[in-house]
Amino acid sequence: MEITPTIRAELDRYLKQQGLSLTQFGHIAGMNRGIVSSIVTGNKSMSVNQLDRITEAMGLAEGYFYDLFIENYIIDFPPNMRRIERLLYRCAELDKLDAIHRVVGAIMDNLLYSPKLFDIAETLFAQGRHAAALLLYEGVAEAEKYQHSERLAICQYRIFTIQIGDDQSGNLRASAVFEAFVERLDEIDQLDALKDLANVYRSLRKWDKVDEMARKMRAKAEIQYSMKHQQDSREYDECSKRLSRPMFVYITYADLLCASVCEAQGDYQQALDYTYTYTNLDWVKETDEKTQHWIGLFQHWAEGNTYVYKLLSGDISVLRDYVEYIAATSGSNEQEEISKLLNVVIAANRFELEVDDILQRFDTEINSFSERSSSDDMYTKQVIPDYIAWFGYELAYYYLHRGSYIDGFKHLMYSMESYHILNNETYFINCMGLFLHFREYVVTETKAKFLNLIEKVWLDNVEKSSSSDHRG
Repeated sequence: MEITPTIRAELDRYLKQQGLSLTQFGHIAGMNRGIVSSIVTGNKSMSVNQLDRITEAMGLAEGYFYDLFIENYIIDFPPNMRRIERLLYRCAELDKLDAIHRVVGAIMDNLLYSPKLFDIAETLFAQGRHAAALLLYEGVAEAEKYQHSERLAICQYRIFTIQIGDDQSGNLRASAVFEAFVERLDEIDQLDALKDLANVYRSLRKWDKVDEMARKMRAKAEIQYSMKHQQDSREYDECSKRLSRPMFVYITYADLLCASVCEAQGDYQQALDYTYTYTNLDWVKETDEKTQHWIGLFQHWAEGNTYVYKLLSGDISVLRDYVEYIAATSGSNEQEEISKLLNVVIAANRFELEVDDILQRFDTEINSFSERSSSDDMYTKQVIPDYIAWFGYELAYYYLHRGSYIDGFKHLMYSMESYHILNNETYFINCMGLFLHFREYVVTETKAKFLNLIEKVWLDNVEKSSSSDHRG
């Protein structure tokens, strides 16, 4: 049987090699001789803080002994939560995720430790240490998977929030898992959960799910808003502080989402009806600055979307007014400009309109579009990257059908790369179909780039398939 080394033995060996007395080493480490002696002889357990001092005094990297610390003091020992808490925070700071995973695995067979690990996870999540927090949330969720608890639902909400990223296939799986836990959340927390799910499904263009989430959100928000103005407002305001937006927003945003569903289905009159609904906000009782800000946003969105639904329904006369509206609001929000210009190009392709002058007018804005955003808002993180990839495809379609092959293939390449990053196979294939349709016009150098990208995607898919088979 292999004997596990100990930190004490490593320290004792170091002292002998360096010819240091306990007093000398204690001076270097900022510890008194008695503590050093107790640690070396095994008469005293070691704190994480003391371990860090010893590690630094020995000239080793931070966290060097953490794996041994887990072996020596945590695995097969009664859990000391004060020691474990400090270790988890330090591992999170040093990005030692494997060590966190080992600690969680060692103690989570006992549900008594779930509340404390959950609290640590919440702190790490608030600090932005999401990778570390994820391991704790997953540990608590696994331990409580048979419990019908709100804590389990919150863990699943956090796991969903952390896991949502570039991979749209992965996002779909994460959404499907989390959706089953929404009803277990507190009624207030359900509103943001449904909003986030709706925005992820919107980025995936799963319009039936967007409609479902929006209707649930509106029904729940209407109940909560009514209760807010019937009960003690001070008590209810404390609950409302957990929301990311004023409560009325969840009602009106549901109408905006339903309008986007109708747009996707080609029912532009119904989309306009929903738009007129969230334009009229006379029923909102609050008058504070934040409320006025959101009311202004909805009125702004309604103005633009009214142009869009008329334009896409075939009323070409509104195009120039819509362009002036875009110009008047240009620079205020890059994210909104993406969707506005996307609508212009979609209309141009659908109705065979010539919009070169419009594209030239907004050339600077188009060239500045970027997929990356530091925002934690689910709409910005998920819907906007899809819009940018979609915009690239529509621009490519527009230019290629007008014989502007250099511009067309440039935007098509960008769109294909974007859809590959998003792991959206369907729309990547659409791009490839457009490339094949116009392949006779592509120059040799550009064709090589496309073929290299296609080969890379094929190899990535083979690798993913192999990994999946191996895991299975």
